Amino acid sequence: MTGEGLLNRPCGGRYGNVLEAVGNTPLVELPRLSPKPGVRIFAKLEGRNPTGSVKDRVAKSMIEAAEEAGAIEPGQTILEPTSGKTGISLAMICRRKGYPIKVVMPDNVTEERTELLRMFGAEIIFSEGAKGSNGAVEKALSIVEGDSSFYMPYQYGNEANPDAHYHGTAVEILDELETVSAFVAGLGTGGTLMGNGRRLKEHDPETKIVAAEPMQGELVQGLRSLDDGFIPPIIDLSVLDRKIMVSNHDAIVWTQKLLHEEGIFAGVSSGAIAAICHRIAAEIDEGNVVFLVPDDGWKYLSSGVYTKPVEELEGIDNTVWW
Repeated sequence: MTGEGLLNRPCGGRYGNVLEAVGNTPLVELPRLSPKPGVRIFAKLEGRNPTGSVKDRVAKSMIEAAEEAGAIEPGQTILEPTSGKTGISLAMICRRKGYPIKVVMPDNVTEERTELLRMFGAEIIFSEGAKGSNGAVEKALSIVEGDSSFYMPYQYGNEANPDAHYHGTAVEILDELETVSAFVAGLGTGGTLMGNGRRLKEHDPETKIVAAEPMQGELVQGLRSLDDGFIPPIIDLSVLDRKIMVSNHDAIVWTQKLLHEEGIFAGVSSGAIAAICHRIAAEIDEGNVVFLVPDDGWKYLSSGVYTKPVEELEGIDNTVWW
């Protein structure tokens, strides 16, 4: 295959500030992962955003929507529950815009995320790690209740979250591909699936929208099992064609496979999503299957997930990985 026509809108360009550089991430074909000659798998590399994750899109969308609506006072403190990435994105944007920020985050995330949050000036309030991101949501809601000094964007219930994908990510995908047979993303806040799902189905109602969902009780950070009892308000299950469970073990195996076979250095949730993407690709005869790589791997280096066999990784079932 030649490179002709593949570099329509390469990541890059000239911007007035770092916030303008959010989005327009590469869409990269992964031919070694395709199970059939007629099926092409594409990865949307969201690690190319300024803080290295898809949540830059969401954080920017939520803060700008709140500013436009007059919901944030100058200098008002932002409070947000997070499993790491959204908090980091908000911290960068808040530092750029002059808002103090506090984040509520599980106490069992990797050290890199804690350091990045502090680097961008965020104050961290830790929640019980065993409760995962649901515990962070619970604690943040209790803090903000009745305290008007905080503004909580609340990514789980903020329509600016899926709007970031409806007006951004999905448009970028459709600019590059005439047809999308299936789109696969992780089931976290629901924003990625809802925004992309609605836009892609408007373009082609036959496009399948597939969610990669963790096994109940397993902590693939940033992803959630709806059976654990919390369904984010922005999720409309009718947009989803399928929800497929994926284990922590398979998430790590496929994170390593992305690295070793395609050179994609990605976070662990990307492995979970890639595992489901490959399964969907094997079920169709031809077409384009797109999956979203939410972040790169820099925030997980201390875990050893890229260099150790999965059998040697400690705490595989009680660590918040993404």
